[in-house]
Amino acid sequence: MTILDGKKVSNDIKDEITEQVKKMKAKGEKVPHLAAVIVGNDGASLTYVGSKVRACERVGFESTMVRLSNTTSEIELLDKIEELNQNDDIDGFIIQLPLPPQINTQKVLMAVDPSKDVDGFHPENFGKMALDMSTFIPATPFGILELLDRYGVETKGKHTVVIGRSHIVGRPMSILMGRKGFPGNSTVTLTHSHTKNITQITSQADIIISALGVPNFLKAEMVKDDAVIIDVGITRVPDESSPKGYIITGDVDFENVSKKASYITPVPGGVGPMTIAMLLKNTLLAREQRM
Repeated sequence: MTILDGKKVSNDIKDEITEQVKKMKAKGEKVPHLAAVIVGNDGASLTYVGSKVRACERVGFESTMVRLSNTTSEIELLDKIEELNQNDDIDGFIIQLPLPPQINTQKVLMAVDPSKDVDGFHPENFGKMALDMSTFIPATPFGILELLDRYGVETKGKHTVVIGRSHIVGRPMSILMGRKGFPGNSTVTLTHSHTKNITQITSQADIIISALGVPNFLKAEMVKDDAVIIDVGITRVPDESSPKGYIITGDVDFENVSKKASYITPVPGGVGPMTIAMLLKNTLLAREQRM
């Protein structure tokens, strides 16, 4: 059994990006600039955006955090997005989700200039991805592809089961794993809350990508020997024995499933670190496209 070490691979990617930024600086070129917009005071969102800012500092990017109050109206947010769209100094920006209830998330994501949409959420970029055209791939699916690539995990002709159909992970992964090329060329089954006999489906899978958000959902009896397991779930589970009062748990019963798997991602330290690394990679791509 091999651990797909997202922490190590993400650090490798950051080191590679750092070298590219040094070369840009040496040529007198403008370095990539990533902005993040956060509305409200959601603790998890603030932590996540903070880690993105620190990642930018590490690789030599410029970064801007735009903080708006919880009472910000949809019109005010759309005005701020238009400002970022028009700002030539900003190469890419993200809108941290979730947004407060008074704001229509889809309307906001549609307002982002596709050429600056480094999250890959705009329908134009999603459509290009579905058509195998060059575009920004959403950071978490991009990170999973990179892990499979760097560890040389064979995907051609394999049966991939994706659990969860969110627009952020599940649905894009189902498209990407079925595309021509590597990683890809697998036969994909997309499962969700209405799927019947899920154990029957997962037990036939060569690769399982779980993005459900239900702690320890995937049990050992649901997995065949030597399956590849990608755990995208990140859930805070209360634990009084932990100094923080909680532990981070994935969708997979790691202790038991890992005994059967050929490759498996840990939680934390698997897919999570890859997401930020690939956001940086998308920002670098956005900068190169604007040069």
